[in-house]
Amino acid sequence: MARPERSLGLFLLMTPLLLWLVLLILIPHLDMLLISLQERVAARQYQLSMSHYLEFFTEPLYINTFIRTALMSLLATGITLLIAFPVAYYIAKMARGRSQHLLFLLCLIPFWVSELVRTYGWMILLRESGIISQGLLWIGITSQPLEMLYNDVAIMIGLVYGSMLFMVVPLVTTLGSLDDSLVEAGYDLGGNHWNVLREVIIPHAAPGITSGCIVVFMLSLGNYLTPVLLGGKSSLWFTEQIYTQFITRFNWEQGAALGILLLLLSSLIVWAGLLLSGQSFRKVMS
Repeated sequence: MARPERSLGLFLLMTPLLLWLVLLILIPHLDMLLISLQERVAARQYQLSMSHYLEFFTEPLYINTFIRTALMSLLATGITLLIAFPVAYYIAKMARGRSQHLLFLLCLIPFWVSELVRTYGWMILLRESGIISQGLLWIGITSQPLEMLYNDVAIMIGLVYGSMLFMVVPLVTTLGSLDDSLVEAGYDLGGNHWNVLREVIIPHAAPGITSGCIVVFMLSLGNYLTPVLLGGKSSLWFTEQIYTQFITRFNWEQGAALGILLLLLSSLIVWAGLLLSGQSFRKVMS
């Protein structure tokens, strides 16, 4: 009698997750795939076609925009990792008691507000009349106010800041499971800081590094608000191309094809990253 009750309980617990996956992930993507394979030949008449996919590979703007978006996302992932790793190591291995919880809470606080508000905050700081520009002017480093918005540096700052928590959390979790005696043994055997970091700490944190990099890369690649608001009209972000097709040109077929290609190409990049790092998806997600 206990088994049917346990199965029913498990089913009820899993129902919201299954509904979320089917209704909001699976069905919309299948519908988007079907739309992308349609070509309008007359009013309300469509035929099966791959023309929208072929247009991506024959139009330099789409390819260049995707390459630029992918490279910027990879750079944002690398910078986020470099900043987040020492922070996560300090929280996981050096901070104790309340200070550990307080530091982790400080990482969470910026995410209590929406991405839009956080991006507007950076716009206030980086604009010509913002605090940073006025501070540099007051110190004497510059002779006139600086406009630091609408360039790649501003986009990078926004992407790194917005993704920091998603790198810190898996790193703290992974580094927290590292036995301190292994680090001490590394020093006892004559290793310096670099040797211990390379031979002991990084190999142990590899699954956390990989999972954090995957999340940050996918978030950066699919980000829309930050590149558009901080990069302006010249941001040339691939999600902006998708938005333009859907909303501005009402070309849902082309927009759907670009969306499917973004999903496939980003998955291919993640798979290549796992292959190069020697990590398996199961190990990273465990």
